[in-house]
Amino acid sequence: MHQRVAFLAMAVFFVAAPSVIYPVFLMKVMCFALFASAFNLLLGYVGLLSFGHAMFLGMAGYTAAHAAKVWGLTPELAILAGAAVSGALGFLSGLIAIRRQGIYFAMITLALAQMVYFFCVQVPFTHGEDGIQAVPRGRLFGLIDLTDVRAMYATVFVIYISGFLLIYRIIHSPFGQVLKAIRENEARAKSIGYDTDRYKLLAYVLSAALSGVAGATNAMVFQLAALNAVHWTMSGEVVLMTLVGGLGTVFGPVAGALVVLAMENYLAQLGAWVTIAQGVIFVVCVLTFRRGIVGELGRFLKKPL
Repeated sequence: MHQRVAFLAMAVFFVAAPSVIYPVFLMKVMCFALFASAFNLLLGYVGLLSFGHAMFLGMAGYTAAHAAKVWGLTPELAILAGAAVSGALGFLSGLIAIRRQGIYFAMITLALAQMVYFFCVQVPFTHGEDGIQAVPRGRLFGLIDLTDVRAMYATVFVIYISGFLLIYRIIHSPFGQVLKAIRENEARAKSIGYDTDRYKLLAYVLSAALSGVAGATNAMVFQLAALNAVHWTMSGEVVLMTLVGGLGTVFGPVAGALVVLAMENYLAQLGAWVTIAQGVIFVVCVLTFRRGIVGELGRFLKKPL
């Protein structure tokens, strides 16, 4: 019941907030909340720390932008194309990385992400440092004009809620219970007959595909696919969002994305000092909120959020 109340509060916030907060900022928050939730599925529930998740966000953005602008696909097909490319990239990179654990897994994902970054710098269709600009939003299902901010906001909201509920269902399914068992003790999970590499690979691919949905949607919102989405700093940013919000909690990545993006948006006048402010807040959270914002709130309420 408490999780239903928390979900209802989150949904009401995103429905009512556009009346007082800039809708484009909220759309960005929802995209990155989905991205952080997908990352949390891998780190919080499988125990695999990826330093290369930006490659899924960025490649999906480039694919969706190219599909919409050059191929003329409708927005829903462009987003699905981005998710499919990210899922395929997740499968290929997962075959390489998933056989390692700990810091070795993290370093392999970082190396693969850097390869993808330099690929995006060099290939013609990404337009290098200029990125793919003026991406048409088009008409959803050929009917809904997404140039209208309200229609675009409603579309992003539906995508975000759908992705969030899918992650929630994965976590609370028998498959999710196996993932938690692997996180707690992989050797014991193997001893009772589970093919842990197969489960980890599937979780990795699901996380990559959902990250791709977030990246493709973000590209459609801002009508831009740029290199910053595939840079290694973006991988670090999603780690920050997850840890600040609460690792291994359902609602933690959402709170973390809201806090980090709010700092970037409302402290922009500080210039380069924004990064320092983020670092200070991150250190404070690590020292005082060991479970993250939502984790500590859940401990205070004695309810697992």
